[in-house]
Amino acid sequence: MAQDSHEITLTLPDGNARTYTAGITAGEVAADISKSLGKKAISATVNGAHFDLAWPIDADAAIAIHTMADEEQANELVRHDLAHIMARAVQEIWPDTQVTIGPVIKDGWYYDFDRKEPFTPEDLGLIEKKMKEIINKRDPVRTEVWDRARAIKHYEDKGEPYKVELIDAIHGDEPLRMYWHGDWQDLCRGPHLQHTGQVPGDAFKLMSIAGAYWRGDSNRAMLQRIYGVAFTGKEKLRAHLNMLEEAAKRDHRKLGREMDLFHMQEEAPGQIFWHPNGWIIYTELQDFVRRKQRKGGYVEVNTPQVVDRKLWEKSGHWEKFQESMFIVEVDESRTEEGDNAQDFDERQNDPKHTRVNALKPMNCPCHVQIFNQGLKSYRELPLRMAEFGSCARYEPSGALHGIMRVRGFTQDDGHIFCREDQIESETAIYIEFLSSLYRDLGFTEFKVKFSDRPEKRAGTDETWDKAEAALLSATRAAGIEPELNPGEGAFYGPKLEFVLTDAIGRDWQCGTHQVDFVLPERLDASYIGEDGAKHRPVMLHRATLGSFERFIGILIEEHAGKLPFWLAPRQVVVASITSEADDYVMEVVETLQNAGVRAEADMRNEKINYKVREHSVGKVPVILAVGAREVEDKTVSVRRLGEKQTSVQALSDVATGLAAEATPPDLR
Repeated sequence: MAQDSHEITLTLPDGNARTYTAGITAGEVAADISKSLGKKAISATVNGAHFDLAWPIDADAAIAIHTMADEEQANELVRHDLAHIMARAVQEIWPDTQVTIGPVIKDGWYYDFDRKEPFTPEDLGLIEKKMKEIINKRDPVRTEVWDRARAIKHYEDKGEPYKVELIDAIHGDEPLRMYWHGDWQDLCRGPHLQHTGQVPGDAFKLMSIAGAYWRGDSNRAMLQRIYGVAFTGKEKLRAHLNMLEEAAKRDHRKLGREMDLFHMQEEAPGQIFWHPNGWIIYTELQDFVRRKQRKGGYVEVNTPQVVDRKLWEKSGHWEKFQESMFIVEVDESRTEEGDNAQDFDERQNDPKHTRVNALKPMNCPCHVQIFNQGLKSYRELPLRMAEFGSCARYEPSGALHGIMRVRGFTQDDGHIFCREDQIESETAIYIEFLSSLYRDLGFTEFKVKFSDRPEKRAGTDETWDKAEAALLSATRAAGIEPELNPGEGAFYGPKLEFVLTDAIGRDWQCGTHQVDFVLPERLDASYIGEDGAKHRPVMLHRATLGSFERFIGILIEEHAGKLPFWLAPRQVVVASITSEADDYVMEVVETLQNAGVRAEADMRNEKINYKVREHSVGKVPVILAVGAREVEDKTVSVRRLGEKQTSVQALSDVATGLAAEATPPDLR
């Protein structure tokens, strides 16, 4: 209890208030409310902050007591405690190991260790066993607040320089909390449970080992990172592991190889080599989006990929986005005749000859340049402009992930130039456009997040107030109450994020819609209003798929490679059972191709079961087997991907049915 004995008022979620002596802990409050709550309590939220049950409360506050039934808080505590328990287990097994940091992350935690010998996968089993022993000891968790000098001396005496460095990085006025269970101790902000036995010993699993530089700096020590996952019960762990197993089967990188869609290589990090099969998916999807955009009143444009830094400076991207841009310095004095490498090297460092450009990371400033050509009238607004824009962004190598996270990508980008009084109607129109496109692609539901001003932004607070109010009002007018996503807006304006949920429950942020009053001002965009004077248009930034690359990855994983027939790169394989059927095989292929179906022949001297297995691995939706009987009857034996049964059907019927399936949904 604190020395100050003044009274404080704590207000419960139901509005009831209780008076206590300052310094009371959340655990004591829980016990005062009821004996059962005192036993079940694990933590509290005090004025919006997550509190340990042992922390004193010194001022009036709103308080909510949490139990294991409160999933968000329980998961945080369980995972945080397990990070400590794992670090203790590692040091008990290998005492010379130094511990660094162990934060909670989505679904679990990690902890970084400095150890001379590398951990092995077999070591994870040893660590798990030791962790369960620690949990079963039910060691009480205790905490103290230390002054900086005492904490530094403690870690210096223990020979743990990483902890000393962490203390040096903590703000001087922030309390230094020390936590113990048993004799093991760590520097930690908390909160934590009251004893190790509160952690469910059957609801966690150590997953993997990876390398990680200390504090993310490649010039610092390479540490070993152990990842774990944890939940409040074994059933939830089992469901998570099943989901991971299913996700591994659906991994677009694995399926990309099996379906021969693309590859990536170290000479072009974060960039995709599309193979013929993959490029068919890409172009079919692009054609589909292009048709939808034309129907939606968009004009399509194309803008340069390499643009002088002057434009990026005007737009604000140079200041706010430079670290993610690929910078291209060009010697403008080069001549074709008599130039050589030495001359170039000498002149390249001469600012008089060097022009600084950047590969465009987005299309927005270039679209304003098209808008600015010629005078625009209010009668021309809204102007909906779209581009399949090739963009480049420097993503750290550790963040790259197949075709989901790349450095070179194409956005289905669009910008709507409109009047301020058109924001609401254009937002509603766009949401319907996006909904229709998603429905056609098999996603009937999506979540919407509203992202407001980030810390690093352009424009005044007044401008942001106006933009946020306009977008939020327009979204609600469209019948959607968005989820708040604080501080995640673009640097020039607030945005809506449209989140799809896939077949195994994972969320993917795809579409965006943003209100921007800043860029038209910076780039001097204007139109002539009804009053004959110049006015600034509002710029609505929108992307529906996001990037083609990432969306194709999502589609592959959503469908486990079994893409909708119209998108499947290889739609039909016509396989011969006997060589006497070869001529008819080619007739079937030609019939299907003439009907608009992507069909190919397999007349190899292999057994039909072998052919079926091979093409099934390649996720071909339909295999038509042709033997002597089929030749005689002008039929085909139809096998669908994932089905064991076959059916014999007339070729004409099959061609008609498959032609309908091959038609994109917007053309049916």
